[in-house]
Amino acid sequence: MIYHLAEQAHWQQALREGAYTRSTRGRSLADEGFVHASSAEQWPVVRSRFYADVTEPLLLLHIDETRLSSRVVHEVGDPATGETFPHVYGPVDVDAVVDTTLLEPPHA
Repeated sequence: MIYHLAEQAHWQQALREGAYTRSTRGRSLADEGFVHASSAEQWPVVRSRFYADVTEPLLLLHIDETRLSSRVVHEVGDPATGETFPHVYGPVDVDAVVDTTLLEPPHA
């Protein structure tokens, strides 16, 4: 299982279109080339580091990698530490999202 923090409006759009195409906060899949994801241990840190100033609730997408039609590559996300993160190279199929968790602010 991998995880992605999503704005609610973007997830609602994905449900209408059949695929999620946001990469990260403020960037699309087209902008970035992949969708940022995290492990179960990583997403809380990503939430506090990159979403601390968000005042709206976020959705945590629980993504089953085996249901994705796009490939997942684990790549170094922080060269200083060598920590790797899962990157989804293509849209996230809505059917691959097996659960969502509403995360109320504060996100820090």
